[in-house]
Amino acid sequence: MITAIISAVVTALITSIFFLVIYCPKASKKAAKAAVEQHVAEHEAIVGDAKTQAGKIIDEAKETAETKKREALLEVKEESIRMKNELDKETKERRAEVGRLEKRVQQKEETLDKKIENFEKKEAKINEKEISLDKLRVELEESKQKQLQELEKISGLTSEQAKEYLLKTVEEEVKHDTAVMIKEMEAKAKDEADKKAKDFVVTAIQKCAADHVAETTISVVQLPSDEMKGRIIGREGRNIRTLETMTGVDLIIDDTPEAVILSGFDPIRREIAKIALEKLIIDGRIQPQRIEEMVEKAQKEVEQLIREEGENAVLEVGVHGIHPELIKLLGKMRFRTSYGQNALKHSIEVAQLTGLLAAEVGEDIKVAKRAGLLHDIGKSLDHEIEGSHIQIGADLCRKYKESTLIINAVEAHHGDVEPQSLIACLVQAADTISAARPGARKETLETYTNRLKQLEDIANSFKGVEKSFAIQAGREIRVAVIPELVSDEDMILIARDITKRIESELNYPGQIKVNLIRENRVIEYAK
Repeated sequence: MITAIISAVVTALITSIFFLVIYCPKASKKAAKAAVEQHVAEHEAIVGDAKTQAGKIIDEAKETAETKKREALLEVKEESIRMKNELDKETKERRAEVGRLEKRVQQKEETLDKKIENFEKKEAKINEKEISLDKLRVELEESKQKQLQELEKISGLTSEQAKEYLLKTVEEEVKHDTAVMIKEMEAKAKDEADKKAKDFVVTAIQKCAADHVAETTISVVQLPSDEMKGRIIGREGRNIRTLETMTGVDLIIDDTPEAVILSGFDPIRREIAKIALEKLIIDGRIQPQRIEEMVEKAQKEVEQLIREEGENAVLEVGVHGIHPELIKLLGKMRFRTSYGQNALKHSIEVAQLTGLLAAEVGEDIKVAKRAGLLHDIGKSLDHEIEGSHIQIGADLCRKYKESTLIINAVEAHHGDVEPQSLIACLVQAADTISAARPGARKETLETYTNRLKQLEDIANSFKGVEKSFAIQAGREIRVAVIPELVSDEDMILIARDITKRIESELNYPGQIKVNLIRENRVIEYAK
């Protein structure tokens, strides 16, 4: 800045001199010189002032810089002191924490040393006790052997013989007590329940009657003439192949006069095939395209029939609010049979019986009928879905929002789960009544004879049984026992064991009576 001021002054001075020399006359040179000198003096004064100001400014700048430097040094010192204090504080805290941890470790080590010492002392005591116990065992065994020898001498029996005698005595006493208790409990239960149960069941059976139709795995379609058989078969068998493919049913055309047999395990398919074939016979135009049309019409008719059957069943029983899909599944049961008994007719009869029994014991009749009607609903799908009809039926009832009481009645009607209400027990009873009454069900001859043989084999497998006879179409088995091997008390236990074996190993409708016979005969001849 000072340099700039001096440079400006010098430049002005030179300019003035140059102007005076060129433009002023020679006579005025002295005055000009004096003026220049005066001008120079003025400028020198200005330069001096400028230098003085510049020096002041420089001094002030130096002082300011020195002040800033001192302040910065002070701040650095203060920061370093603060950081040092914080470091010292943290170091002290760490040292204190380490000290506390060392103290805790030392205490734990002392405690552990004490525990180890105590454990060693206890172990030494235990070893001493074991040694003393071993000595005591040896002494007790010797004493026991001496006492046994003395007892054997006194009683005249060995230890094994004595054990056998005691066990036999206890076993006989327990058998006797158990048989007496079972007999008393059964007699008491029968006295209290038999009369009322018989009254309820008889009343329900008397009030309920239903028609039952025996179903088979074949359907017969009557023909107007034997000539129609050839038209059904068609050229190179194309008609019969189309009909079998569309319906999934086998057509048996044999020497049976004026008849065609439809064979298949699915009764719905058999019904569709039967309706379609009857329509084709009436129409007279039997060809693949016409067969397809008739099968489609027959399927629609069967679906309509299924809905109507389900609705009729619901109306007949008097139950309302059942889901439409459940009604449709009830209709499908019209084409299902169990031991020759129609499943839908059976469900209707169970519903009626359950309602009658509920009225006798004071339960809700509508809920009871609903449970009875739906108890076998799983049979409508058990040939399409894996699982028992009980599990399928319970799942269907859950799906279509039936109550927990109805679901439990479905699950418990064969005893798979425990009944949680009286209505579930009534469904069990009604199902048994419907299935077990004479004429309700039928079996094939082979199944029937096998069941009778298995029944006799189960009874003959028990010790002390001499002979057994299955009578009353397998509803009773009479068992003759050997009197010398089986006592009166044993008979009660054997009867219960035979009953449990039959329940676990055989499939049978209704119930089977187990009748044990024990008799002593004395024969003497007069000569």
